[in-house]
Amino acid sequence: MGFGGAAPKMYLPPVAEPLNIAIAGTRGVPANYSGFETFAEELGARLVERGHRVTVYGRVPYVGSQRRTHRGISVVPLPGVAGKHLETPIATLVSALAAIRARHDVVLVCNAANAFALPMFSLGGAATVMNVDGVDRLRRKWGRAGRIWYWLGERLALRLSSQLVVDAECLRDYWLETYGVSLPVIPYGGERVAAPSHPALAQLRLEPGRYVLTVGRLEPENNALLVVEAYADVPGDLPLVVVGDAPYADDYKERLRAKAGRRVILAGGIYGEGYVALQTNAACYVAAGEIGGTHPALVEAMTFGGPIVANDVPEHREALGEGGLYYSGRDELSAAIARVLTEPDLGAMLRARARARAETHYRWDAVTERYEALFLGLARERRRS
Repeated sequence: MGFGGAAPKMYLPPVAEPLNIAIAGTRGVPANYSGFETFAEELGARLVERGHRVTVYGRVPYVGSQRRTHRGISVVPLPGVAGKHLETPIATLVSALAAIRARHDVVLVCNAANAFALPMFSLGGAATVMNVDGVDRLRRKWGRAGRIWYWLGERLALRLSSQLVVDAECLRDYWLETYGVSLPVIPYGGERVAAPSHPALAQLRLEPGRYVLTVGRLEPENNALLVVEAYADVPGDLPLVVVGDAPYADDYKERLRAKAGRRVILAGGIYGEGYVALQTNAACYVAAGEIGGTHPALVEAMTFGGPIVANDVPEHREALGEGGLYYSGRDELSAAIARVLTEPDLGAMLRARARARAETHYRWDAVTERYEALFLGLARERRRS
């Protein structure tokens, strides 16, 4: 998910070397699908504020069929095909063909599944940076072919990109242990925002501070089903709101609907100010994912959401530190949610710790500075070669 709202404007001196930058491999902006889209929007908008030209290649079903500008980003919609296995690589292939003609200085490619296209992005003279996110070949939604494709993508990303980037220390450890390379870590960010007055709460019949929230694509490794099952054991009458969707997970969504009791609201995908309103007013946020690096929805919850109950995996420990209450398994999850709901002092302490950690470690401006420095260095090196 992602809020995709415009950040407060600040004065930024013009860069000495404005770049022509493209972001590819996502579904496009504004963010309306997953963390990669939030990343593309928030990073792209801030690069524009710093004087760079930024293009995001998107997919027609998600960004529409007309070229337009969003927060200063040039949004280029490209056709593709629907399908769990073919949508992403074909969309990236079409993006690469368009990028050759655009003569970008740098192309940031998201998702290891798109590593095969890196040489094509380079044909237009661009340096290529790849953000691989988590270890996607471990996701339960993939069969043998999908796992092999991601396994191959990891190796191609190492060989073919100008620079490979990960978003968490635990992912750097994975690449070091598996491939013997130490990669730069640039996390995702969060931005403190005012809680908007938005009809999303009223539409879902929610009261501020009187619901539990979990966010993520409805895929097995994000564990929405486990959260729903565990919530059945949490006393009280507060609703659980499940925000998220997934285009190729019909079986999983059907299982989720079958388990959802009267206290569970399956809200689907909610973005923009509606998403911010839901995060800001939640009595508790459950971070249930088990695979990936820094989860954008978790960082947003740390920045402006409710106190956090988190699956005890390395990625969450790294992001949250002492700012969350951790669980392993259904029983511990039920108990942790119940504690947060019934111990207000605990909730206030967790919220304060998470806010402080987000301010120190996960700021979009700091993230942008690091990507900008990387892009400028690669562009200069490319021009000299």
